[in-house]
Amino acid sequence: MENIALIDSFSEFKDDKLIDRVTLMAILEDVFRSALKRKYGEDDNFDIIVNPDKGDLEIWRNRVVVADGEVEDPNQEISLSEARKIEPDFEVGEDVSEEVKLIDLGRRSILALRQNLIAKIHEHDNTNIYKHFKDLEGEIYTAEVHHIRHRAIILLDDEGNEIILPKDRQIPSDFFRKGENVRGIIESVELKGSKPQIIMSRTAPVFLEKLFEQEIPEVFDGLITVKKVVRIPGEKAKVAVDSYDDRIDPVGACVGMKGSRIHSIVRELGNENIDVINYTSNDQLFITRALSPAKITSIKMDEVNKRAEVMLKPEEVSKAIGRGGHNIRLASQLTGYEIDVFRDGGEEDVELREFSDVIEDWVIAEFAKIGLDTAKSILEQDVDDLVRRTDLEEETIREVINVLKEEFEEQ
Repeated sequence: MENIALIDSFSEFKDDKLIDRVTLMAILEDVFRSALKRKYGEDDNFDIIVNPDKGDLEIWRNRVVVADGEVEDPNQEISLSEARKIEPDFEVGEDVSEEVKLIDLGRRSILALRQNLIAKIHEHDNTNIYKHFKDLEGEIYTAEVHHIRHRAIILLDDEGNEIILPKDRQIPSDFFRKGENVRGIIESVELKGSKPQIIMSRTAPVFLEKLFEQEIPEVFDGLITVKKVVRIPGEKAKVAVDSYDDRIDPVGACVGMKGSRIHSIVRELGNENIDVINYTSNDQLFITRALSPAKITSIKMDEVNKRAEVMLKPEEVSKAIGRGGHNIRLASQLTGYEIDVFRDGGEEDVELREFSDVIEDWVIAEFAKIGLDTAKSILEQDVDDLVRRTDLEEETIREVINVLKEEFEEQ
């Protein structure tokens, strides 16, 4: 058949894109019918026979024989003399089927056919990719680093599909090289024009939840349920777990002996500190567990406004707040309560901000970052420990301590 290169391209697409026979036939017929409409104005009197296995295609135009000089619609009718050139025994009123050669469509139409075919198959391919990845939203996926850009990493999977890992969906400590495999969850899939845009995330809480499913058999089997996950990516996370089987210790099963079971998850997340907590519907007990490792003296609950005032011994306050306030922030997110921390009993204390006339605000802020916001909370600390835990010089810390000591001596 004419223009074998065009027909060959049908087979190339079939093999390359793994399109099934029925779909390929439908695409080919659609493409050719569009070409016929452009040339003849309509296509309802044409039969198209596609055989993608053999790589050939036939087009037949069906017309009615009319007397010479009475042809009103050349696409639907053929004169008797023209019909008898095809078969000498045709009579008026009979149907004539005549094969249309590709060359009859014209060179420009043939080029347009190929371009249209490519576009249709890409459209079909993109639709399938979109549907495939839409079904994978929220699931863990692995792909290889193909290109590293300033704002994103471009990944390719085994099928050559492009996946984007934006900078803000990467854990701060993430560092990937070209050719390296990356795990994350498929966060979103959108069609940009006709092309699907697939976004991966390593910072979403559901990524940590899915890692628990992958790495901990009891979670995978449904014996342990992950109730809620909150994260500050790369820094700290809290995971509430529960089991409907009283014989199973959900925290122990998730963490493992000396953290053996959770170690691979921690490593995947750039050494993110993960607290695994027993879930409970008792809000007061849940807050107590969520503020771990701090030990609470008492809690005053306001269930209507979802606030909790927590009393702790002075030495427990910094544990409750955590480095950079991470612990108390995550505990609030996990429990749904706004948590306020107070020091329990003891001598009268003075808030550090009361000394703002003699201690600079940025110094006060540095102490607050590690949960020290009163005079006594600082005086109870070791100087070397304060140097290690803050960005302050030893000289600055000693000056602050001297100011605070003078205050209490005057009292």
